[in-house]
Amino acid sequence: MALPDFEGWAIFAAVARAGSFTEAARDLGIGKATVSKAVSRLETAQGISLFHRTSRRLSLTEAGRRLSSPARLLTEQAQALEEMAREDAGQAGGTIRLSAPMSFGIAFLGPLIARFMEAHPSIAIDLELDDRRVDIVAQGFDLAVRIANLPDSSLRTRRVGPIRVVLAASPGWIEQHGAPAHPSDIPGDRCFAYTSAPGRQSWVLEKGGERVSVYPDGRLHVNNGAMMVEALEAGLGIAFLPEFIVRDSLAEGRLVPLLTDWSAPRLDLQIVLPPSPLRPKRVDLLVDFLAANLAERCKVEQSSD
Repeated sequence: MALPDFEGWAIFAAVARAGSFTEAARDLGIGKATVSKAVSRLETAQGISLFHRTSRRLSLTEAGRRLSSPARLLTEQAQALEEMAREDAGQAGGTIRLSAPMSFGIAFLGPLIARFMEAHPSIAIDLELDDRRVDIVAQGFDLAVRIANLPDSSLRTRRVGPIRVVLAASPGWIEQHGAPAHPSDIPGDRCFAYTSAPGRQSWVLEKGGERVSVYPDGRLHVNNGAMMVEALEAGLGIAFLPEFIVRDSLAEGRLVPLLTDWSAPRLDLQIVLPPSPLRPKRVDLLVDFLAANLAERCKVEQSSD
């Protein structure tokens, strides 16, 4: 039985990611001719074309698009396997790429990442804060922290705990417009919209079996929840935000919770990982550390309700 052309598939994955033979060669630290020969070798062996080539542009064929993700996954699994073997011989080391939401990362991850790096001096962290839902496989992240009720997918998830969501407005807004007695009283055109949410955003409130959705379409549309707070405190509208973002404003009376006898579905704080079960030891160390410490923080947040 002939062995698969592992090197060829790894080089193909690098070209598909870089979009260029030259860039892939630079990324891999090998010659452009070696890259070109490896891709041609694969195409000949499989009887397919992987790329459309012109003098100005390189693009994947339909077969190339279909095979690029499995090739990337095969390469990542092989790299993880080699890293696991090296780590068996010594201390875990290397770089971990982590994605997290902006406001949550600023509020919680700074001190935790510092403690983790102190405990593991051979591990480096590449942390990217962004409220957009990143494709962790396509963008090469080792893990992501997400606040969402995630749909079923091939990604591996580890649930950490619930995140409470609060409907709030300023005392001035309530004085001018009145506090809503029912979700149907909430004026959608006065509600701030969070634009990083996938699809059409809705606020869902429940009470005694009744379930009401509110569709925000106010003057402020923004892709980060913390950016809504000043506009909220200025009395410009209503927002539906994670409690950790508005905690201080609520405690100091600059904001007031609304419809507290209605409940909102709690969002899950989750750690999301690529589908492969093979992971470097350094990634497992960070996952366990974040899960334990963020779970403890979630308990503190919930006990303060």
